[in-house]
Amino acid sequence: MTIPRLVIAAPSSGAGKTTVATGLMGALRGRGLEVSPHKVGPDYIDPGYHALATGRPGRNLDPVLVGEDRIAPLFLHGAQGADVAVVEGVMGLYDGRGATTTGSTAHVAQLLGAPVVLVVDASSMSRSVAALVHGFATYGDVTLAGVILNRVGSDRHEALLRASLDVPVLGVLRRSDGVATPSRHLGLVPVAERTPEATATVTRLSTLIAQSVDLDAVLAVARSAGELEGRPWSPPVVERGARPVVAVAGGPAFTFSYAETIELLTAAGADVVVVDPLRDPELPPGTSGLVLGGGFPEVYGEQLSANDGLLRDVARLAATGAPISAECAGLLYLCRSLDGAALAGVLDADARMTPRLTLGYRDTKAAAPSWMGDQPVTGHEFHRTAVEPRGGLAPAWEYGEGWVQGGVHASYLHLHWAGVPGVAERFVELAAACA
Repeated sequence: MTIPRLVIAAPSSGAGKTTVATGLMGALRGRGLEVSPHKVGPDYIDPGYHALATGRPGRNLDPVLVGEDRIAPLFLHGAQGADVAVVEGVMGLYDGRGATTTGSTAHVAQLLGAPVVLVVDASSMSRSVAALVHGFATYGDVTLAGVILNRVGSDRHEALLRASLDVPVLGVLRRSDGVATPSRHLGLVPVAERTPEATATVTRLSTLIAQSVDLDAVLAVARSAGELEGRPWSPPVVERGARPVVAVAGGPAFTFSYAETIELLTAAGADVVVVDPLRDPELPPGTSGLVLGGGFPEVYGEQLSANDGLLRDVARLAATGAPISAECAGLLYLCRSLDGAALAGVLDADARMTPRLTLGYRDTKAAAPSWMGDQPVTGHEFHRTAVEPRGGLAPAWEYGEGWVQGGVHASYLHLHWAGVPGVAERFVELAAACA
């Protein structure tokens, strides 16, 4: 398939990738184009801004979580019907897992055969920009098609930068405090927690990019990408006589989920209903399975605790042996308490905030029988909380973390279910049996 596409990368984190990528998505949509948004890596927050800019689900492309052979199919799945696809990178262009480039922006660009546009923070340099860009243009196997200069101070500064470069300059952004996006302990504040303000931010970014970047030149770069071999990914379809109801946590406290999770559950034969643990007083009628993904329950502990009707409903569901998937925020929600606020009490454990950031990929395997199956998995942890004890008598994973308790599978590990074949089908099969 041939889909115009490009990757927005940078020499390092903090250079302005999200500003440029989100604004570019919005600016291209403003031209009447259907834009497919993608994000390299396990990040959940940036895709929310991408979705706001494009009106399509923000989708992740992470070779570590799903395997490199699924990257092109997942991309093609997400980009169906689009006029152009914009992929926001992660960290620096060649920064991957550990000391490798695996999972890096460059890795994904190679798998997609996509040209790269480098966002350069030029705030503290002039002619040195040429050496920096030359290094990225000649190192590795990606096609560096142009640069966008960010945080440029003046007309003279811009002239010096342009005169130094022999790579096309596709745009120049001046220093501005007017496009900042609020951050906190795990990165940007998710869209669901500030929707009106986030909408205004995305509008400003789109206007800024439309005024500062040569969109025709960017589209020419995207259209230079050749045909991408492969077929679009599609979730395995299971026909069921009676479809069980599976609730999936959403709302401001539970914003971390991959778009493919609901697609997989639906294809596996479930009727999926989104429930907001902050506001909904009970689970949807007939619920026989529950997916509690990641998010920021630590910000909403008292509000979650006050919704005791839903907490009791979740505890009752767990007691029936129905399947419950709880990742990170979901794990905390099932604990007795979080920073002293009473929660569901499904797990004999308490959670608290800590100053320590736990971050990274984990290779492991299920330690106890459950609907999770027994295949090796790779997941990702990203949290500043701790749970005591760390795991139950039947831990979720071989390194001793988490709980398998009845139908509950709870831990800090985030999985991309598209990279764990059969997991959605097994989950829905148990939900159907418990319906």
